[in-house]
Amino acid sequence: MKSWLRAFRDHDGDLYNVALGFRLLRQHGYKVSCDVFNKFKDENGSFKECLIADVPGMLSLYEAGHLGVRGEEILDEALAFTTTHLDSAAKAHVSYQHEEKITQALERPLQKDLERVCARRYTSIYRDEASHSEALLKLAKLDFNLVQSLHKKELSEITRWWKEVDFERKLPFGRDRIVESYFWAMAVYFEPHYSAGRKLLSKSLALVTVMDDMYDAFGTFDELEIFTEAIGRWDVNCMDELPDYMQIFYQTFLNFLIEIEEEMVKKGNSYRVYYAKEAWKATARAYFDEARWLHEGCIPSMEEYMHVATASIASNIIFRLMDDIAGYKFDKERGHVACSIDCYMKQHGVSEQETLDVFNKQVVDLWKDINEELLIKPTVVPRPVLMRVLNLTRVVDLLYKRGDGFTHVGKHMKDIVASLFLDPVPL
Repeated sequence: MKSWLRAFRDHDGDLYNVALGFRLLRQHGYKVSCDVFNKFKDENGSFKECLIADVPGMLSLYEAGHLGVRGEEILDEALAFTTTHLDSAAKAHVSYQHEEKITQALERPLQKDLERVCARRYTSIYRDEASHSEALLKLAKLDFNLVQSLHKKELSEITRWWKEVDFERKLPFGRDRIVESYFWAMAVYFEPHYSAGRKLLSKSLALVTVMDDMYDAFGTFDELEIFTEAIGRWDVNCMDELPDYMQIFYQTFLNFLIEIEEEMVKKGNSYRVYYAKEAWKATARAYFDEARWLHEGCIPSMEEYMHVATASIASNIIFRLMDDIAGYKFDKERGHVACSIDCYMKQHGVSEQETLDVFNKQVVDLWKDINEELLIKPTVVPRPVLMRVLNLTRVVDLLYKRGDGFTHVGKHMKDIVASLFLDPVPL
C-alpha cells in the first residue's frame, strides 16, 4: 500500500499500473487524486491516441474510471475514451483472451460485479496467466468450493422452509422467488460467518415479494387498508379482521418475526427487532399508498413517489429507478400503478425517452455518490455496513440492467445461480 501511495505522489508507472493502483487504493477507501492520469493526456487535453493499442492499460483505466466521484471530469473522460475504443477493439476481434475480458468489463465492470461471481470467473482467467501459481490457484478453488457447499446447504434449508409455508398452493398469486431471494441475500452477505443474516434476509425478501404481489394485483382496496392497519399493530388479535388469504400471509409473517426475535436474542441484539418491525410497517404503508393511487386513478409528483418508495439514499434511489426502467412496459400492459417514469413525464412535460435519459444519468451520478461514501472519513456508519450497501446496489445492477431479471428469470440468471450454488470449480 505504501509503495502505491509513493508511486502516486511521484506520478510514476505505465497506464496499466497507475490505473490499477488508483483503483485498488480507491477500493480500500483512499481518496487518491485522479490528477495522476494527466500524464496520459496530450497537449490538447485529450487522452493520447497511442494508448488505444495498449488493451491491458485501457482495461485498467476503464475499471479505474468506475471509482470516480462527482466533479472528477478526467475520470468521466477516461470512461468515455476507454468505452469507445474497447468496444471497437472487441468488434475488431482482438485476441480471444482480450476480447473475452473486454466484453465482460463493458457489460459488468468490477465495481458493479458480485464478489463471488468475480472469484469464480477469475480462477479461469488466472490459470491462463504465465506467472500464475498452481498452489495459489488450487487454494482459491478449494476455498470457493468450501464456501459454495455452505451456501448450498443454506439454500436447501431455505427451500425446505418455503415448501412448508406452501404459498404456491395457498397464495398462488404470489411470485415463487425463493432461490432468487437467497441469491440476493448471498450477494449482500457472502462471507461464511454471515449465515444467519443470509437466511433471515432471503426469507424476508421472499415474503415481501408475495406481499408486493398482494398489494399490486390481488387484494381489494378495502382489504389492503385493513391489512396495512394490521401490520401497523403487529397483533395476533387482528387476525379475525382479515380475509382468509391475508390471514395465511399474516400468520406466516408473525411466525417469521418470532424467528427474527429468537435469533436476535441469541446474539444479544434484541433491540434490532423494533427496527425490523418499523421497516415492515414503512414497506406496507408504501405499498398501500401505491394501491391508493391506482384506486384513485392519480399520478403523484416525483417527490411524493420517491418519498413513498423510501428512496432516501443513493442505493435505494438506484433500485427504484432501475426497477421502474426495467419493468415499465410490462407494468403498463397490466395496468400497474404509475411509476417514476410516469410521474416525471407528467411533472416536467417531457417524453418517455427524455425521461429515461435523465434517469440513466441520475443512476451514473448516484454510483459516484456511493463511491464517495466508501472513502475513508469520519463517519457514524462503519465501513462494513457501507460495503453491504455497495453489495446490495451491485445486485440491483445485475438484476435490472437488462430488464427485470428477478420477476422474469432468464438464462443469464440461471447460469449465475448454477455457477454459484450447483457446479463446483473443477480442481
